[in-house]
Amino acid sequence: MTAMLKRALAVLLAAGLGLPALAQPALITARPTTLFDGMPPGMPVQGLIWRGGLVLDGPAEFGGLSGITFLDSTRFVAVSDKGYFVTGRLEVGPDGTPANIREGDISSIRNSHGADLPENYSRDAEAVETIMRDGQPAAIRVGFENLTRVADFSIENFQPVGAAREVVIPDWLSNLRTNESLEAVCIAPPASPIAGSTLLLTEGAMTNDGDHSAYLLGHNDRGPITLVASPDLRPTDCAFLPDGDLLVLERGTAFLAFTMQIRRIKAADVKPGARMRGEIILSAAGGDIDNMEGLGVRQTEGGATRIVLVSDDNYNDWERTLWLEFELPPESL
Repeated sequence: MTAMLKRALAVLLAAGLGLPALAQPALITARPTTLFDGMPPGMPVQGLIWRGGLVLDGPAEFGGLSGITFLDSTRFVAVSDKGYFVTGRLEVGPDGTPANIREGDISSIRNSHGADLPENYSRDAEAVETIMRDGQPAAIRVGFENLTRVADFSIENFQPVGAAREVVIPDWLSNLRTNESLEAVCIAPPASPIAGSTLLLTEGAMTNDGDHSAYLLGHNDRGPITLVASPDLRPTDCAFLPDGDLLVLERGTAFLAFTMQIRRIKAADVKPGARMRGEIILSAAGGDIDNMEGLGVRQTEGGATRIVLVSDDNYNDWERTLWLEFELPPESL
């Protein structure tokens, strides 16, 4: 019996027993995009180094990428707003530029009973982060909007698997039932003063001061925190750098085009009760970008720190799934 036939029979058997189907290999195609702000890869752009990008495509289930996290230097897990995990391995060229996506897989995110999420209202995954233990990926943490919640998933062979395990979050957050609720989830690294704490950042839940509401989950660092709002932009993702500084990706529209920026917030300014502000390290608009929603940080085998942005095409033909990659200059680490 061929491997393909075995997989097909397994899927049919699972469906007949009411069990979750296996993850399906997905051919994710990639073509390079070389210019950003008129610069080729390797050139400085607003204090960062542009390292190149990809325009991605795939089967009907592919798209809607709203968050991305890295398990190692090249293996990633992304989530879509239709309730899928998208996984793969980044292939880089001899010059270090993104070249292709290999070993792509698309699988359904499961509920707490191990079944597919039942309806669109519950499937809107917006954020994903890797839980590290002893320097190794131990689990995946996912944030959802609409049916606002946070859940953890096991990892096997670089794939999220199994039933969701609920993470307790504040009632004010879980009671939000809109698509502007929980937008970003990120976990502080060992170098951070709040190491191990999870930051939950909302898009449209505003304080009386006009800040974006957020919350820190941690044993010793727990409580409300806010992000000072940027005009015409809203947060879509976050990621910590190895030194503990926080990156926040924000997205908006102007003149019928998408806009975006990344803010870098000092590690010491990320603590319960703080109003986070930070400095802008990258901004863009127009054809260089799309609907940028996901932000991840990866370390190359050579030790460089890369910032990866992915866009949500909303499953529309007129939008793109972009993978844009920048490097932090050594002097900024």
